[in-house]
Amino acid sequence: MKREASNGPLPDCAGKRFAIVSARFYAELADWLTDGARRALADCGATDVDVYDVPGCFEIPLACRNLIDTDRYDGLVALGVVIRGETPHFDYVAGECARGIMDVQLSTGVPIGFGILTTENAMQAQERADPSRGDKGYEAAIAAATLVRIASGVARAGFRT
Repeated sequence: MKREASNGPLPDCAGKRFAIVSARFYAELADWLTDGARRALADCGATDVDVYDVPGCFEIPLACRNLIDTDRYDGLVALGVVIRGETPHFDYVAGECARGIMDVQLSTGVPIGFGILTTENAMQAQERADPSRGDKGYEAAIAAATLVRIASGVARAGFRT
């Protein structure tokens, strides 16, 4: 079922190439997020989508940078889950992952949809990752697709000046 983005029609990404980088630390959640991202990119017309697995969220920024360096992809989608625990590990992993992804985007100009869930507990993560509830993988891929269209100049007509 083709959906609309929260702010209007889905971007047309026919002929665009995407990579999904999925942190596998929480495998079931990673599968849900990846499924959502794949559906979103298909809804946008993208047919060339590769999926790369990494152990956890801390590895995502470097994986994204390495994939961008191949010059194969127009956009990426970064997916993963960090659940708060009893140690400060959450703060380091979540913060450095977010900063690293932003640094990679800004230094390369290649859009990366941010689908890193940072939750207080597993129940919140499940709600956000589940395709029938939060479907945050879908949303992250729509963000990447939208930025790819902006980068190519096609979406400019839809913005206010």
